Amino acid sequence: MRKMLLTLSTLSLGLGLTAAAQDTLIEAIEPSQEAVQTGLAGQDPANIARYILARGAGEAKLSPDGKWVAFLYGITGKTQIWTMPVTGGQAQQQSFGNGITFFEWAPKGQELIYGADNNGNEQESYYALDLASGTERELLPAIEGGFRAFGGFNAGGNKFAYASTERNGLDFDIYLADTASGQSRRVYKGKFGNFVQAVSPDASQMVISETVGEDADNIYLLNTKTRQRKVLSKARAPLSDRANHTDGGMAWSASGDALYFATNKDREFTALTRLDLANGEMTSLYETQADVENVNLCGQDKYLVFTTNHDGFDRLQMIDMDTEKTYVASTLPQGVYGLSCTAQSDSLLVHINGYDRPGDLFTVNLASGKTQKIFASNYAGLNKDKLVRPQSLRMMARDGVEIQGLLYMPDKASRGSAKPPVVFDVHGGPTAQARPSYDASIQYLVDQGIAVFATNVRGSTGFGRSYVMLDDREKRLDSIRDLVDMLGSDELAQKVDTDRAAVMGGSYGGYAVNAVLSEYPDAFKAGVSLFGVADWVTALEVASPALKASDLIEYGNIEEKKWRDFYTKYSPIRNADKIKVPVLFSHGVMDPRIDIAETETMVKALRENGIDAPYIRIPDEGHGWRKLSNQLFYNRRQAEFLLEQLGVE
Repeated sequence: MRKMLLTLSTLSLGLGLTAAAQDTLIEAIEPSQEAVQTGLAGQDPANIARYILARGAGEAKLSPDGKWVAFLYGITGKTQIWTMPVTGGQAQQQSFGNGITFFEWAPKGQELIYGADNNGNEQESYYALDLASGTERELLPAIEGGFRAFGGFNAGGNKFAYASTERNGLDFDIYLADTASGQSRRVYKGKFGNFVQAVSPDASQMVISETVGEDADNIYLLNTKTRQRKVLSKARAPLSDRANHTDGGMAWSASGDALYFATNKDREFTALTRLDLANGEMTSLYETQADVENVNLCGQDKYLVFTTNHDGFDRLQMIDMDTEKTYVASTLPQGVYGLSCTAQSDSLLVHINGYDRPGDLFTVNLASGKTQKIFASNYAGLNKDKLVRPQSLRMMARDGVEIQGLLYMPDKASRGSAKPPVVFDVHGGPTAQARPSYDASIQYLVDQGIAVFATNVRGSTGFGRSYVMLDDREKRLDSIRDLVDMLGSDELAQKVDTDRAAVMGGSYGGYAVNAVLSEYPDAFKAGVSLFGVADWVTALEVASPALKASDLIEYGNIEEKKWRDFYTKYSPIRNADKIKVPVLFSHGVMDPRIDIAETETMVKALRENGIDAPYIRIPDEGHGWRKLSNQLFYNRRQAEFLLEQLGVE
């Protein structure tokens, strides 16, 4: 049996809690300075370090002239900005600070705008980085307790738009800033979540989204001079007919007379749509039984490129705007795609994160179709051929709803002749999707002989608008029940040992772990809950500004007695005394989305009932682990816990 290597310290509950709560002490595990043992390449698959150390390019974007690529890369242990020629060659690190959160090329010149926060607190400062001189300057300092969301540049690059809560710490307003000085002016005073989706070429107009749910937006055209907004599209009835306009990207034509984006208005799946700004007419250009995503206009508006999502796997597609013919690119590796292109080039940059690649970069010449790999993932000595492709598995829930997940199966060399135990992996959101991206923890467990089932319970995206809404409000526990129905399905039982099953998840997935173990205490043998909700009453009360508006639709208004009573009854903490299996908990002290008290409340409740509840508390992280040292520390212990609980030697 494998044993957890624990470094124990007695810790107070920490930041953001009441004085009474801080008087309570709780035993926790903190990261310690440990030597990283990677083992011999190709000879020590039992060491998770190599899976964590396997690295690839993160988000990547073409420069305006199409000659350079900038991308996020964590090879140093911290995510930084790197650049390289679009033709391939040596990559150069360009940023050296802490907490890079995003970047954008300025439309002219060799300048990048990027954001950085402090240890995952998501309170960003904005900086300008001149690549020619290597000099940096601060454009917008961080706002204590405030949040920002970058919106985009005008065509000239002398102005950029962003959303910010700096007025009152709660509501996102819209600002237009001068790129040279950073001086900004408010152009729209908002309520809850308002975000810039696109800026017109002359910055006289913006498309802004108003959040009305986790998966729904109202869309407006904002005049930046008069500060008046015009309705482009609204979700008619938030609880029954929501429309998701913005997740698929938005492109403004060079002439400024049209917008191209994806919307599921009046249909189940998002369709590629053109909006004529002069008359408000919307025209569907492409639709199928899959969501359209990653909408981009390229090469002086000659090419309209996008992807379609098929059970999590992307397909790249292009419309030649001159001939109106649609082409599908089939030569790229499988995975999840990110696209970037410019008006000045016929090159398309494709970032691919797949089950067998942490992040490769390809260029596609849109005129000739020629494809070239320009950046390859670093596998840290892993055998790439052993990385497992998931299979899409569908089954029926007890109420007749079809549910889906991605099953990663160990090969016979890893599992032997017997059916392997299984770990259910529950994604966050809840409006998100388990997709076939590279996941070090999943691939390591599979190599150790454990199957992993990445679940897409009701409420997940990628399976139509109706499916997304099946977990709203009173239906919340229906999605938790889906996990039990999946575990009891014939489809899964034919492949894995469902009597040896654990469940893990982070954020909303952490809540799902807490909930399923308390509502169905006999289903799983163990749980792993990362920064999850224990009490929806307190969680919704202290939710970050970016979540407030969507929470009203997804969960209900916690200020209303109806919903306070509902969550008082059905939050996991109310039934924590029913949990009877070991649970590994973890949380970052700097988390701005879910208060650390949510996790520590669960830990205390389980321990008082005599249930094994090891707890990892990470002081210098927020909503997830960004730093390599913390990733290594945490994932090692998570793996040891699961292997022990499922009886894997």
